[in-house]
Amino acid sequence: MSYADRVFIENCRKILAEGVWDKGYNVRPHWEDGTPAYTKKCFGIVNRYDLTKEMPFLTLRKTAWKNAIDEILWIWQKKSNNVHDLNSHIWDAWADENGTIGKAYGYQLGVKHRYKEGMFDQVDRVLFDLKNNPTSRRIMTNLYVHADLADMALYPCAYSMTFNVSGDTLNGILNQRSNDMLTANSWNVFQYAVLLKMIAQATGFKAGELVHVIADAHIYDRHIPLVEEIIEKAPMDGPDFYMDPDVKDFYQFTVDSFRVENYHFHKLGKTIEVAI
Repeated sequence: MSYADRVFIENCRKILAEGVWDKGYNVRPHWEDGTPAYTKKCFGIVNRYDLTKEMPFLTLRKTAWKNAIDEILWIWQKKSNNVHDLNSHIWDAWADENGTIGKAYGYQLGVKHRYKEGMFDQVDRVLFDLKNNPTSRRIMTNLYVHADLADMALYPCAYSMTFNVSGDTLNGILNQRSNDMLTANSWNVFQYAVLLKMIAQATGFKAGELVHVIADAHIYDRHIPLVEEIIEKAPMDGPDFYMDPDVKDFYQFTVDSFRVENYHFHKLGKTIEVAI
């Protein structure tokens, strides 16, 4: 059984059994037909994934792994806020007439800041510290910049990564303020596991543990029947994941630097409606 499957099932069962509804409140998200999109949620879920054992793939449903990697490269490598730089259409609903999502996600990572050692954007600062001061406890990024929130099409959900070196191993903590369990959970976990592996390889470390901290882990009202159906399926073993070991420069990774084999999964058979 894929470990990611086990975690997902446990999280969803906890939300379904113990979660709290936000019905009765004037919620921001809505469905395409204009109906309010209510959620049942649990506060403060923490999951740990040991990347030395396996990559976190769901087999209960397919993870579109190439699109997930493409998005993480769009944010962290291209530092882009324009959906035309993506090979999927997952951000189209939030883009303006020029294709941008405002001062969000990749935009924030690309802004240069002054440090004692010089000018760096957030990604280059992480790479610099891991290469030059790996024992630092200050290696982190933050996309939740209050001064720019009004200029963001969507406030960042996965907003912070903290990197920490233990011996020859790089670990990371992903902080997420909000996580749509059905639509985004497996996607976010996989892509930030890939990010951790890329940065580890580019800075001379082994990738260790990814800790995922979710403030608001929720299931939307219209997703509940599908979640109940999915978590009753029999999980399978996870696939084989390969990353090109010859890429040592973070900015040289492409989607083609990765390969997934023996990926067996349950077909969903339904389209997941996304609340916006």
